[in-house]
Amino acid sequence: MSVTASFDLLLRGGRVICPASGVDGLKDVAIRNGKVAAVASDILPTSAKEIVDVSGKLVLPGLIDTHAHVYQYVSGRFGMNPDMVGVQSGVTTLVDQGGPSCMTLPGFRHFIAEASASRVYAFISAYLVGGLEGHFYPQLYSPDGVDIDATVKAATANLDLVRGIKAHAEIGGFARWGIRVIEMAAEIGKRADLPVYVHFGQLWGLPESGANGEDADTILTRVIPLLREGDILAHPFTRHPGGFVNREGEVHPVIQAALDRGLKVDVGHGSHFSYRLAKKAIAAGIIPTTLGADIHGYNTHVPAPAGTPDQHEDDENHPFAGQAKFSLVQAMSSMMALGLSLEQVVPMVTSNPAKMLGRSGEIGALKVGMDADVSVLTEQNGRFVLKDNEKNEVIAERLLQPAFCLRAGTRFDAVAPILPQAVAA
Repeated sequence: MSVTASFDLLLRGGRVICPASGVDGLKDVAIRNGKVAAVASDILPTSAKEIVDVSGKLVLPGLIDTHAHVYQYVSGRFGMNPDMVGVQSGVTTLVDQGGPSCMTLPGFRHFIAEASASRVYAFISAYLVGGLEGHFYPQLYSPDGVDIDATVKAATANLDLVRGIKAHAEIGGFARWGIRVIEMAAEIGKRADLPVYVHFGQLWGLPESGANGEDADTILTRVIPLLREGDILAHPFTRHPGGFVNREGEVHPVIQAALDRGLKVDVGHGSHFSYRLAKKAIAAGIIPTTLGADIHGYNTHVPAPAGTPDQHEDDENHPFAGQAKFSLVQAMSSMMALGLSLEQVVPMVTSNPAKMLGRSGEIGALKVGMDADVSVLTEQNGRFVLKDNEKNEVIAERLLQPAFCLRAGTRFDAVAPILPQAVAA
């Protein structure tokens, strides 16, 4: 007598870590019709049509990258292919930070979010221009380039896709326009009742007139009072002026006060990331809430679309320069190399970003009935060299790499050409 299999797929024997449900141990994960059907020990192999042995691997809720740039083609060289940094890199959900604006959001929905195998959300830009290679055209990011009413309307009419607002608080902008632009972005967030994700650390060069009396080390103390509980301070470990560590090498005291009143911190790894400064901030007790990769076409060496601007005139030192390869999973290894535990890092890419997005009931957990978004990682023990774009090196004794992921039950192997390779110490 034949027994009808009740599950489509069984991931068997891995270490399942799901912070949202308090699971951490050797478990099996069963999938049926693209949903999580069971998470338990020793599910009968005969109950599944297909069995994948994941023993020795980590089985996590589908990873959520809180800082992506995936408005491909529309944002020139900046925008990456969503599935390259998404499912092909072991990541099931992407949050584009500031690619679409109120003017370009319909195109983002149709050509990116709806067309991708990866799940895609957006933090809509506070600026009309969005992410259109603005570092070449900083004048487009002036107060005249912000329409509060239009951006609030676009965001609130598209809440299935738009989960926040993206803005910048950096010395290049402050030297041009002072604090007005970030005041307008904060107003958009308040009126739309969405979190504001604020980039800190210099992004644009100073105007010819210089700093105009502005001091990068005062930006945090002036911006944070404008923000609300749930708003996000990004790039805490930036190597550029205006981050969490001031010119004297001290962590701003205002940061802990901000965390105490409910603001969040996102790593926004990218080419801005500095191991040197991350060590100082973590030693001061600054533990990030979420972890985004911040991969874009200026730090991953993708071909430039014809007709886009030439490389930056200061190619070696401009804020986007990046030689060190990285990914969201590599960023997890970075956090562990800095002394955080795996158990501290996993919530940064699963349950915490799901809360940030207001989607804890849909993503970021392995719970029965939720879409089967699952990331399977390998973990190597040894000594591995991780390098940042200041040429600082740290030694990771545990290196994580993506093996494959399931997006609503469909398997995608980690074959992205941008994934970094292990470098032994």
